[in-house]
Amino acid sequence: MFQKQIPWDKKTIQKIRNGFFTARYFLRTRDILVSQKNSSYVIMQVFQKNDNAILCGIDEVVSLFTIGCGIYKKKRWQNLRKLVEFRSLKDGDSISANEPVLHITGPYYAFAHLESLYLGILARRTLVATNARRIVKAAAQKPVYFFADRFDHFLNQEGDGYTAHIGGVTGVCTDAHAAWWKGTPIGTMPHSLISLCQGNTVQAATLFIQQYPTIPLIVLVDFHNDCVHTAVQVARIFGKKLWGVRLDTSESIVDISLKNEKGKNFGVCPKLVLAVRHALDKEGYHFVRIIVSGGFTEQKIIQFEKDHVPVDGYGVGSAMLKGNFDFTADIVKINGKEIAKVGRKFHENTRMREQI
Repeated sequence: MFQKQIPWDKKTIQKIRNGFFTARYFLRTRDILVSQKNSSYVIMQVFQKNDNAILCGIDEVVSLFTIGCGIYKKKRWQNLRKLVEFRSLKDGDSISANEPVLHITGPYYAFAHLESLYLGILARRTLVATNARRIVKAAAQKPVYFFADRFDHFLNQEGDGYTAHIGGVTGVCTDAHAAWWKGTPIGTMPHSLISLCQGNTVQAATLFIQQYPTIPLIVLVDFHNDCVHTAVQVARIFGKKLWGVRLDTSESIVDISLKNEKGKNFGVCPKLVLAVRHALDKEGYHFVRIIVSGGFTEQKIIQFEKDHVPVDGYGVGSAMLKGNFDFTADIVKINGKEIAKVGRKFHENTRMREQI
């Protein structure tokens, strides 16, 4: 659950209030309204255009209004949040195209400068939450791990980790990802640790388990592009201490074990997973789990599950961040009277609730 504390520092809050992140025409509109002493109450209606989306960002938008709803009077900030009513769906709700997800009621001048921000929040959070939910569904109750830290600006991690959590992922990989919901990041070793052990996977795993004896040991086994041999090697050495192996073969190469196999067996493919599973089981290591990563998308996971590939968990990265869920905001009522641009009109949504 989103932590109710404000997720921005004082400098960022100051910039929000000053309109630093706001499209200029909203600021000029606000200035005109203030100069004309126009305090008309509006209902601002917010929606997006995709079916089967997972709404996220509402709690963050509430925090935005808490610190950002208001104006400066004689260089002093006047908070006007109490003048604004805020009805919405909640984070995690499934939403349809054109369905209102948020009604903001209040004097427009008090929150005109926030439009760029709350629409952007909802767009980003809904994108990640929807991708996460679809990928989790595709994985058919198997764990999905959010490995998207390296695919976008690092300052997005806190919000992205929270939205991935809303979408149902099992684990995240940075403290930032877990910060907004008091989660605990996971992770064992990168390829760089194996490199620093001169390519010795066993040595890297030994150092890891010595340093972190209580953390489940998951060993990367693709460093030498020989997943079958390396998986069996570490299983023989670590036995029950080995929680699992992770296959992360590059999509541009074929594992050594498959060099004589027919077909396009690039990257982490079904035949590679089957070969590793067979080799481990043959030697009695049925308990060693297989985690896969590297280029996994919703479609690839659906195919793996359809083909009953013996995977125990999926690590997913950039696929979590692709696509778009653009939100639109329109004034649909002014002082109780319906008024909107052509093609828009006020719609009640009985699923929405009042936000405090």
